[in-house]
Amino acid sequence: MNAVILAVLVMVALSLARVSVVFALVVGALVGGLVGGLSLEQTLDAFNQGVGGGAQVALAYATLGAFAVAISRSGLPDMLANRLITLLGKETNAVHQARVKMLLLTAVLLVAISSQNAIPVHIAFIPVLIPPLLTVMNRLKLDRRAVACALTFGLTAPYMLLPVGFGAIFLNDILLANLNSAGEPLGLEITRGMVPMAMAVPVGGMALGLIVALFWSYRRPREYQAQDMANANVTEGHAPPKPHSLGLVMSGVAIVAALGLQLYSGSMILGGLVGIGLLSMGGIFKWREADDLFTSGMRMMALIGFIMISAAGFAEVMKTTGEIDALVSGAFALFGDNRGLAALVMLLVGLFITLGIGSSFSTIPIIAAIFVPLAVQFGFSPMATVVLVGTAAALGDAGSPASDSTLGPTSGLNVDRQHDHMWDSVVPTFLHYNIPLVGFGWLAAMML
Repeated sequence: MNAVILAVLVMVALSLARVSVVFALVVGALVGGLVGGLSLEQTLDAFNQGVGGGAQVALAYATLGAFAVAISRSGLPDMLANRLITLLGKETNAVHQARVKMLLLTAVLLVAISSQNAIPVHIAFIPVLIPPLLTVMNRLKLDRRAVACALTFGLTAPYMLLPVGFGAIFLNDILLANLNSAGEPLGLEITRGMVPMAMAVPVGGMALGLIVALFWSYRRPREYQAQDMANANVTEGHAPPKPHSLGLVMSGVAIVAALGLQLYSGSMILGGLVGIGLLSMGGIFKWREADDLFTSGMRMMALIGFIMISAAGFAEVMKTTGEIDALVSGAFALFGDNRGLAALVMLLVGLFITLGIGSSFSTIPIIAAIFVPLAVQFGFSPMATVVLVGTAAALGDAGSPASDSTLGPTSGLNVDRQHDHMWDSVVPTFLHYNIPLVGFGWLAAMML
């Protein structure tokens, strides 16, 4: 069996068996490296080399966690939750609760969409926005899997379709550039206007998956234990936070400053540190308690950070084995001149590659170099080539255990330890987004 397929299968199987995703990634990388012809030393060297690339992301997650803990001490989350709970009224009926549920899901979806373009902060808003809303979700008996699907859609679909914010990077700087670079020797030229038009059909499949998730799969009430979200991340020895005017004002200023500085500098780490500093100046916590604050934040976000670090090592091992090229060439040797089967296998191969790497942005250079010559050989149009490469890459963000588009929602929804990463984030998003992406991507490639 191809080393990439075996490594991904091992990783996914262990993760679904509720083994730590970090452990699953490390074991998958070792299996893939050894089966791919690397020695144990070479496999570990490649893994260690890749791990360095994930360190910055892990530090950013830890800083955001500390910032979220500091915000919780201000009492702002408790006040926000109480205000939103009043929307339910003292005597609520099913119709009113359904209306509030949809308003809440719509608000979360719109914020997630705007995080990719209008206010391009990506997942930085989740640790600040989602934990305070958990009390409301529990009161509404809202299935958090629906919230995870809404967040993941908002984090992935916009950059696949709209060439602004992160979409400008994905569609123009990465996808378009790599397609033209790989296609230039073959006479293939893609214009900027083709890319969003070609990706509209796969994104339509994701929209259909979102509708199914919200209105059918996870519409039923789901019970969660009622917990005080304001105290979820307060360390032992601290009294429950009591909102006061200065603290609330400084919390708002800190949130705006943190997001604004991230937009200006491009650094989540710097934005989080400035936000923490402003909260300290506002008396939310004493500066000598900063170590305790960071410890609490890292404890909340440590798993997410270590998954990102391990995923970077996994991806580097897969690249070093050279088995990605062998996977593609071996798959295409099976079906001759059948274009329909070629398109399907291309998307499925992309799915296996991106499930392990977990990032569409870093996967495109690998996929484009291999898929573009094959697409030209099979006679696919330029628009169909865009669909095949773009969709195959996006599969990694839509439902991978190692993607920040699934890790981000988990970091906010699992603050009270009632939301499992694999079964409540990864599996729902895989079923509702990856399967439609493959189906609609194949349909678009055959039609365009």
